Amino acid sequence: MASRSWFIAGSALLLSFRLAFGSKGPHPCTETDYYYEYTECDSTGSRWRVAIPQSHGSCIGLPEPVRGTECTFSCEVGEFLEMSAQECTQCAAGTYSLGSGIRFDDWETIPSGFSSLATYLDNGPHGDDSTTCNSSTWFPQGSYLESNRDECTVSLIYAVHLKKPGSVSFDYQYPDGNLFFEFFIQNDQCQEMDQTADKKWLKLTSHGEWATHTVNLKSGTNILYWRTAGILIGAKVVKPVLLKNVHIEGVAYASECFPCKPGTFSQTPGSSSCQPCPRDTHSGHGASSCTHCNTTTLYAPEGSAECKARPPCSKKDYFQIHTPCDLEGKTQVTYRWVEPQICLVDVVGAETLPPSGEREPCPPCNPGFYNNDTATCSPCPPGTFSDGVKACESCPAGTEPAVGYQYKWWNVLPASMKTSCFNVGNSKCDGMNGWEVAGDHIRSGAGGSDNDYLILNLHVPGFKPPTSATGGAGTEFGRISFEFEMVCSADCELYFMMDVNRKSTRVVASWEGSKVRQSYTHIMTKNASVSYTWAFQRTNQASDVRQNVNNVVRIYSISVSNAVDGVSSECQTCALLSQPSGSLCVPCPPGHYIHTSQCTECPPNTHLTSHSTLGPEACKPCGPSSKSNKEHSRCYSDCVFSYSENNVSLSYDYSSLGSVGTLMNGPSFTTKGTKYYHLFNISLCGEEGRRAVCTDNVTDLSSADSQKEAGEPANAVETLICQSTIIPSSGRGFHTALSSQSISLADTFLGATVALTLDGVKARPDLFPQTTNKVPDVNFFYRSLEVTSSCDKGRNVVVTLRCNPDRSTQGELTVPSQCPAGTCDGCTFHFLWESSGACPQCTSTNYHQIEGACKGGLQDTLYVWTEPKRCVGGVSLPEKKTWPCESMDFLVKMGATIGAFTAALLFSITCYFWKKNKRLEFKYSKLVMSSNKECELPGADSCAVMEGEENEGEMEDEVIYSKKTSLIRKLKAIASRGNGRSYENVQLNSSQSNGLVWG
Repeated sequence: MASRSWFIAGSALLLSFRLAFGSKGPHPCTETDYYYEYTECDSTGSRWRVAIPQSHGSCIGLPEPVRGTECTFSCEVGEFLEMSAQECTQCAAGTYSLGSGIRFDDWETIPSGFSSLATYLDNGPHGDDSTTCNSSTWFPQGSYLESNRDECTVSLIYAVHLKKPGSVSFDYQYPDGNLFFEFFIQNDQCQEMDQTADKKWLKLTSHGEWATHTVNLKSGTNILYWRTAGILIGAKVVKPVLLKNVHIEGVAYASECFPCKPGTFSQTPGSSSCQPCPRDTHSGHGASSCTHCNTTTLYAPEGSAECKARPPCSKKDYFQIHTPCDLEGKTQVTYRWVEPQICLVDVVGAETLPPSGEREPCPPCNPGFYNNDTATCSPCPPGTFSDGVKACESCPAGTEPAVGYQYKWWNVLPASMKTSCFNVGNSKCDGMNGWEVAGDHIRSGAGGSDNDYLILNLHVPGFKPPTSATGGAGTEFGRISFEFEMVCSADCELYFMMDVNRKSTRVVASWEGSKVRQSYTHIMTKNASVSYTWAFQRTNQASDVRQNVNNVVRIYSISVSNAVDGVSSECQTCALLSQPSGSLCVPCPPGHYIHTSQCTECPPNTHLTSHSTLGPEACKPCGPSSKSNKEHSRCYSDCVFSYSENNVSLSYDYSSLGSVGTLMNGPSFTTKGTKYYHLFNISLCGEEGRRAVCTDNVTDLSSADSQKEAGEPANAVETLICQSTIIPSSGRGFHTALSSQSISLADTFLGATVALTLDGVKARPDLFPQTTNKVPDVNFFYRSLEVTSSCDKGRNVVVTLRCNPDRSTQGELTVPSQCPAGTCDGCTFHFLWESSGACPQCTSTNYHQIEGACKGGLQDTLYVWTEPKRCVGGVSLPEKKTWPCESMDFLVKMGATIGAFTAALLFSITCYFWKKNKRLEFKYSKLVMSSNKECELPGADSCAVMEGEENEGEMEDEVIYSKKTSLIRKLKAIASRGNGRSYENVQLNSSQSNGLVWG
């Protein structure tokens, strides 16, 4: 083993000499010509320290390799390994070390070891767009890194080799869900390390807050990836991800100390970090102390690298306030400088503070508040109300307070609201008020620079639902309304945002440019904690910053209904919400309405639709083929539908389709070619426990833990019909498909009918291929009560069920070919569901019988379906029946035999009588001839036949007519012999009789 170590050392020495003598004119090496590195550890845990030249062949005489420290060696925080002596040494002042860690907090440039790789793995149908991503990268911004804003997939990569298990942590801002942001780790084999979803997908942040993300690392090589990709589906340019303070723990030692970045300092040796310079001081690179600015003409914010000249004061450097009401009920307008004051007053062109206004009567308190003896407005106690002018009063019997917020006087900022200024660059805006109260309105402040976000926030901890609310889909738990106007001489924009349960902030509505005074209302259909935010931004200010005052938004009033911690400006009678019980209002059970001051349950198959309507009108009947749930909060289908026309009755049972149907249509492509799909989940009947669920797997990780504890899926939309946008994993280089932008398309079932219109919603059979099927299509109609900016009456959905025996029971869902997104107008969605399960139930008219052949005296009767079979379920085919029968072969044979015998008998009788007739004719002829010869008739001696005469005649007949004896004659002869009768014969003699011959 020792020989192997010497072999490694010799190889390293030989390499050093080869590098040293690789150029002409080498000079003896000095300490600046080389640096030290350790070889890889061998199986004994040993390594060697070798000298590596700064440039190949620049010098000769490199130090020989020496045995290095043990592989488990490490330095403490504030120390680094001095390779010459192979000992840990304290960092000098102005530098710092993490010992076994690395920190990156200076982002003037991308630090050494980091690389930015832009890819575009899905080119879509428009050809190769990879060249469009060449300029996409992570951009250093001094104190942080900024990600790309386009649809390119950009990865920030850093590889680190850890001697022991460690961790990586970093601070980030991730404000926009349209930009996907993931962090994952690979080993040296490019295999991704196992990570849970909450460690891989970063949580959204809001209000300019920096979040910290920490992931454990294994020993060995770890390749860190920060990956972003924008998905622009009808959205504006996304807001970038910001990254700073990357800290890696687990390295064995720091080979050098890191200098403090400008604006920071470390005063003592052995520091583990650098401190920011105080306000009005500055420092350069690697400073051990900060230098004071000349505060007469210069200033510096905290953590500044240089002093800046104080500008002349302008109107944006001060703001107005109303003083609190004094004991005389008076107030006045005063002006104050924005703190800390950085502008100069005593210079040419500087603005001075305007004089204070005259004392004037205080405006009344906001509704729900009263003016107490301290000349301030205080909230009314629970159970009382006030209009803001009068003292608080108790609600009369049979009524209760209507709680909420009503802010229409702006003397001071309400306690439930706060204001701030935010800029991604963390500029001087941070210390300013974003909004200023101005008596009858609150308005945006001046801001500090272009692109500042002026933030106004209102937090509502929850809602007190109306006593008749049941929590069903579409129930209104509360609403927020505000009245505003915008005056903009340059480009400006107002965002109204909402953050539910501190999950993620989403934009509810936005306005650009100047807007006349108007109102906006948003309805809450979920009882949850919510923060409402107004963010005003001037995106293209005029060159003269003094004109900022001309770019302003004013909010005149804000009201929130049913807030749990709200105050009351009026009392509402129990007749609208609940029944009176003494001095209290007792809520009615779910599905009950008020009638004659009593709670009355809604009739069967109706649901409660109004919380402010008296009498049965509050209960609306369910639509065709639907019924209400037990709470009468909504209607759903029992999956049974009947139809009758022209004496034809059809009955449908859609229970086989009652489970959730899924349709993935597409692909579609964004303007830059990103492939995406629309995923639709449809719960046809909408029974409890079988509703459609659409889940985001990226943009809602911030609340995953709390929702798991509550047994709820993370960021799931549970409704009748929902839609998600799916980005395939193969399309953007992600390791899993991305699901986002989940929305509810329908939460109310209107009914099912063969008609084309129901409750104002119209089916469009012309959008789908026509069918020759005689079974009529059945249309299921749905509606969403959530109003959007483009659909002021909510969204509608029509699902057309078509009987198709060639499909499976689950069938196939399709959307119109000319409207691949499922909707042609953005508000009404159309789906065609073809399935054998959509056929009517079978009846006795759908089959016929077939009688089999008679075999062995038995005959079978079978029943078969009439083809094509256009029914399902219902009645079953009758069992095969067997009947006794006469065999067809026996009857045929019997008939043939009887027929043949009858024919033979008839022939024989015919022949017999014919012969008999001939014989008599012969005898008569002989008699006539004899009489003619004698010229007289013979005497009638005897008319009897003499004995033997008959036979003689027969013989004569035989001689005359045939030489053969026939069977009949033989039979007749036998019969004659058997006759025992005797006759008296008289012979008629004739002389010519013996001579007659008949030819």
